[in-house]
Amino acid sequence: MKWVQRTWVGSTITLVLVTLFLTGCPKRPEVVETVPKPMAPQGEVGAPAPKVAAPEEKSPTEVTAPSPEAKSTPEAGAVPEAKIAEAEVGREAAAAVQAIEMKDIYFDFDQSAIREDSRKLLNENVEWFRKHSAAKVTIEGHCDERGSSEYNLALGERRARATRDYLVAAGIAANRIGTISFGKERPFASGHDESAWKWNRRAHFVPAAK
Repeated sequence: MKWVQRTWVGSTITLVLVTLFLTGCPKRPEVVETVPKPMAPQGEVGAPAPKVAAPEEKSPTEVTAPSPEAKSTPEAGAVPEAKIAEAEVGREAAAAVQAIEMKDIYFDFDQSAIREDSRKLLNENVEWFRKHSAAKVTIEGHCDERGSSEYNLALGERRARATRDYLVAAGIAANRIGTISFGKERPFASGHDESAWKWNRRAHFVPAAK
């Protein structure tokens, strides 16, 4: 009987000790190791390619070719300004050529008679008139600065008419030649002595205004 009691007491003490041991020792927390997944280097084989959004497709009815810009066209019969300017330049160039080709002649002081050395130049002008059968010119009469304006205007007119008469006598139609006098108002050379005056007593040829 005593042996049973001792056994029971011993078992009870053992159970108490085990219970105290289990309740007195805290449980160790579970440690979960997390290892990051390795990232594939850029361009590495097997790495997923980045997605690129595809352009939105449109139906054929939505796609329209851009219409070409409408170009303005001149009205029927209208002449472009560039053509008008070109024609003006052409006329001015032709006038300049005519003025250069026609030879001026010169006069003695207070005289309107054609000098002998001027006849050769006028004969060359006659040939020019024959080559340019449709050309018309105006002969300008000029004087040097000596004398009054009224006197020189009259003298310049006589010089222009004498030059025209010579050409008409050579066979050039009178209606192709006009005359005008500028007297001493438009000197060709500046100066106040004979070295300038001899160039200002002249008959000068210019294309006639149409």
